[in-house]
Amino acid sequence: MPRKPRRVSAFFKILAVLLLVCGALVGGGFYVMRSIKPLEVAPPEPTESCTVTAGGDTDKLEPEQAANAATISGVAFGRDLPEEAVVIAYATVWQESKFFNIDYGDRDSVGLFQQRPSQEWGAPEELMDPVYATGAFYDKLVEVPDYTGIPVYEAAQAVQRSADGFAYDQHEQLSRVMSAAFTGGEGPAVSCELILDEMGEPDVEGAAAEITRVFGVEPDSVTMAGTRATGDVGWAMAQWAVANAKVYGLASVTYGDQRWTAADGADGWVTVPDAAPAGEVVLE
Repeated sequence: MPRKPRRVSAFFKILAVLLLVCGALVGGGFYVMRSIKPLEVAPPEPTESCTVTAGGDTDKLEPEQAANAATISGVAFGRDLPEEAVVIAYATVWQESKFFNIDYGDRDSVGLFQQRPSQEWGAPEELMDPVYATGAFYDKLVEVPDYTGIPVYEAAQAVQRSADGFAYDQHEQLSRVMSAAFTGGEGPAVSCELILDEMGEPDVEGAAAEITRVFGVEPDSVTMAGTRATGDVGWAMAQWAVANAKVYGLASVTYGDQRWTAADGADGWVTVPDAAPAGEVVLE
């Protein structure tokens, strides 16, 4: 009796076709070409930052942080305090507010140092003024016996009386780098890269008046340079101006033969011979 031919199911037919197609692709006999649209990548948003360099270390701050750091240093000059006082203040502010002048905190604490009006530090609006708040901190600090000789965290805790006084210790190294830069001992150690479209209206007179208030000097001596207990006041003033250039719309700051410009802030300070009269900080 003759054998009937076997029927191949539809499944196996489809499988056979797929195998043939795959074989052709692997063998290189058949290619599929497809056009791919180029990926459009948006340019990065411009950023602002201030570079602080001292003792071989370089750190970045936001302009607001740098401006407040420069003010804390400047107030120390007006009181003829040693640089160690600035180190202690910086370690305190890193822990309390990270150099942002905030209007809130634990209970009624406000400002850079998170001082409490209820503890007789001053009125809230006074404590939100970095110059006043810094002066209030230094007033208490100088009453601490041997504050320059004891560990930084102990001196800070003696003033602040925080729940965890040892926390200030972690900020000592960075605070020393910053104090060396902002007190002027390292020369042109602070430079800021700013977004020009976001700078304030030019106000050179306002900047000069604030330098006078911060550094506690008479208007006719605001440009006087020299070395004091805190550091080099000329460089400290110049770098205060750079750190506050965004607020006052300053296009350039010149001291000695060095100049910083907002347009070329990424390049830092550049040498410009005979740019400023001896001992003067020139704001434009």
